Amino acid sequence: MVHAIYRVTSFNIVGPYTLRVVFDDLSEQTINFQRILAGELYRPLRDIEVFNKVRIDPEVHTLVWPNGADFEPATLHDWPQLEEALIERAKRWELVPASN
Repeated sequence: MVHAIYRVTSFNIVGPYTLRVVFDDLSEQTINFQRILAGELYRPLRDIEVFNKVRIDPEVHTLVWPNGADFEPATLHDWPQLEEALIERAKRWELVPASN
């Protein structure tokens, strides 16, 4: 199976936990991440100051945060089709105690 490869070319913060992401195929997605900020990796992004430190990694061309959180560009590109599954996964992550 062949999977399309996408690169994030730019983004804008358009609201709390919400980014407009532009891809190399000139498509864009406006994504509200708030409902999936769970689990050890993504929970720290609930701090809006941390969330807003998002940047584009120049090597892998996707969104990354200082704590190492990131998303595959294809996940961001296809967000509308994947959002409900990601929300369900985040709910399960909330059931796992945070490590200290």
